Amino acid sequence: MKRMVVILTSIIFLTACSTNSPSSHTDHSQQHHSTHTDHNQNQSSEQEDHIKVAYSFKEGKAEANKDTVIQIHVQDEKGKPIERFDTTHEKKLHLIVVSKDLHYFNHIHPELKGKGLFEVTTRFPAGGEYKLFSDFVPTGGTATTKSEWVKVEGKPSASVSIQPDQNWTKSVNGKEITLETDRLQAGKETMLTFMIKDDQTKKPITNLEQYLGAVGHVVIITKDTNKYLHVHPMEEKATGPDAKFMTTFPQRGIYKIWAQFQHEGKVITVPFVVNVS
Repeated sequence: MKRMVVILTSIIFLTACSTNSPSSHTDHSQQHHSTHTDHNQNQSSEQEDHIKVAYSFKEGKAEANKDTVIQIHVQDEKGKPIERFDTTHEKKLHLIVVSKDLHYFNHIHPELKGKGLFEVTTRFPAGGEYKLFSDFVPTGGTATTKSEWVKVEGKPSASVSIQPDQNWTKSVNGKEITLETDRLQAGKETMLTFMIKDDQTKKPITNLEQYLGAVGHVVIITKDTNKYLHVHPMEEKATGPDAKFMTTFPQRGIYKIWAQFQHEGKVITVPFVVNVS
């Protein structure tokens, strides 16, 4: 097992389930590993290739530190709005927002307004480029992810270099989270195990709450943001102290992982950076 240890000092939460922690169209596929689902944008189904997603700002532009309404328009290949979506993990659409350097991460849930239009109000912490990833399932179709870069006006923050963590135990909101993995090898199934304890007493947390219908969620993005995975747990009804996720890293390189859990009504978001051989 590979174990790593680093201390995270602060994480800021935005909107529904977000964190202010370290981050062209893309594709998506669905793979099943026993009880979990791994959403992988690397591959695409024929149906997904016929789905179009356009992103816009209701006010015409986005400005840093101001309320911004993101609009997501979902259409078929003929430009007709797709109006029906399945509810997956309690939501019809999951929107992941990352900054270009992957320092900022936000997981929020736009509301379906009708005629293929989703909207959500959020704030971007600084000016610059952000990539938006939308996860959804059209009724009668397959899991789909579409993404696009957007520009936010305002003063940019200093870029943060993405470097692999050498040791992985992190302290977040009074919890100590350790990540263990059986391998970090491209093209091979990899088990990611998150072990959660009380930061002060080191007592294992055994009463994790359901977060979006599961013990936790994991989002993984490559350093260049071209590859995206949304991974669900092996045992969705687990309550801790361990939460296990199975995935396959599609290629070699540096990836950023965000794991999200809920305890005592608060969402905990923990970032890790790995180097996959």
